[in-house]
Amino acid sequence: MAAAAAALCCVAACALALYLYRVLWAAPERARAALRGQGIGGPRPSFPYGNRAEMRRLMMQSPAAAPPGGGGIVHDYRPAVFPHYERWRSQYGPVFTYSIGNMVFLHATRADVVRDLTLCVSPLDLGKSAYMKATHRPLFGDGILKSSGDAWAHQRRLIAPEFFPDKVRGMVGLMVSSATALVASWEGRMTTTTRGQELELRIDDDLRAYSADVISRTCFGSSYGKGKEIFAMIRELQKAVSKPDLLAEMTGLGCLPTTRAAWTLNGQVRHLILGVVRDSDDGGGSLLSAMLRSAAEAAAGDAAAAEDFVVDNCKNIYFAGYETTAVTAAWCMMLLALHPEWQRQVSDEARQACGDAAAPDAAALHKMKKLTMVIQETLRLYPAGSVVSRQALRDVTLGGVRVPAGVNIYVPVSTLHLDPELWGADARDFDPERFAPARARPLPPHAYLPFGAGARTCLGQAFATAELKVLLALVLSRFDLRLSPSYRHSPALRLIVEPQHGVRLLLKRRGP
Repeated sequence: MAAAAAALCCVAACALALYLYRVLWAAPERARAALRGQGIGGPRPSFPYGNRAEMRRLMMQSPAAAPPGGGGIVHDYRPAVFPHYERWRSQYGPVFTYSIGNMVFLHATRADVVRDLTLCVSPLDLGKSAYMKATHRPLFGDGILKSSGDAWAHQRRLIAPEFFPDKVRGMVGLMVSSATALVASWEGRMTTTTRGQELELRIDDDLRAYSADVISRTCFGSSYGKGKEIFAMIRELQKAVSKPDLLAEMTGLGCLPTTRAAWTLNGQVRHLILGVVRDSDDGGGSLLSAMLRSAAEAAAGDAAAAEDFVVDNCKNIYFAGYETTAVTAAWCMMLLALHPEWQRQVSDEARQACGDAAAPDAAALHKMKKLTMVIQETLRLYPAGSVVSRQALRDVTLGGVRVPAGVNIYVPVSTLHLDPELWGADARDFDPERFAPARARPLPPHAYLPFGAGARTCLGQAFATAELKVLLALVLSRFDLRLSPSYRHSPALRLIVEPQHGVRLLLKRRGP
């Protein structure tokens, strides 16, 4: 009897192994074979982890953070953040394939492939990467950043009007209020701790607080104080989902509770967001009110579905609205501290644009051309989105490459932004003049992708730019910035590329 039971268990195990192999490996292998048949190479994957082991090994060998001090800062972070892409691109060229678990990826930086991807506007051909949706599900759910097809189109129609230019112009006053409070807090610290002398400051958390306050006031009708717990938990949730989730990678399923901390945080964030929804009383004019109305209409009496819609999109907007802008502001101040000549030009421009006013309005922001150039150059060197990711929802052809349905397409933005053929021999240098209107030469659509590409270009582009200009104009009109000797240049990937050890600056009051 025992022998029979053992044999039965052995047969069941073999059947399960065969089933898993067919489901998790045979279909991806057909996609890899179709790409190999077109001359597209790549590292050989192994069952069941794909190329994850080699990726981990190359990451362990990547360069460490630069030593303290601003000397020797190199803006090309690819060897540290994406060493596997660098190794494989040198071996297989600008288009190659690799695998993570059962998911097949096509890495593409060849001009014609990226061009066709950026020009594709059909939600039926390309959608968001299933890999990212599975591994980041606790943070983003089925919100606009990770959804595809009709669900994405519906969410975009709802959210897009809230970020039209006329709406953004009406938000500038709230941005100024939040930035003024931040600047006043720095001036207060300078007075109490240094008696008006130079203040050393790690700016990252303050910039996140500013950006969180802006997104709270403009989109949700509440202040940062009310949403402080939400932002803190979303920050922790971001760190949690940044860690590898091998089971989700192997199966493509994002609902498996393999990362207990992430799902616990997800439940806590949900509870807090629903609390904001219950307490909302903004007269029906905010993005939150628009989402509530749309959810009620779409769910047709299904309260749970309506809650999911609102919570997922609130998480998406909270994350996109504060984290990426705050990190871009930190990189921008670091670069200006490294380049005092540009700092002076931007400060003088801001003062001139504002005139006798203490703070900028929408008209003054429009006049700040040099500041716009600095922000554009910052986003070229340190793009908020490290990759443009898509998934072929059906067989598509991009740049002559026939991409089978289900393949994830990754375009590393930093590789395009640092391409000397597009940007010149000084592509790794900070030079905002490359965006000067008088000097600008038309760039192909695939050359500059800080806000994504094609139909899925970031809806908040104008909002984020205005938010950055308000903050930087006020800061640079009040302070001179220098890089602290204790600053360690350390770009690290946590969904977005951020300073691993923060940005430490020395602030000194600017004279009249």
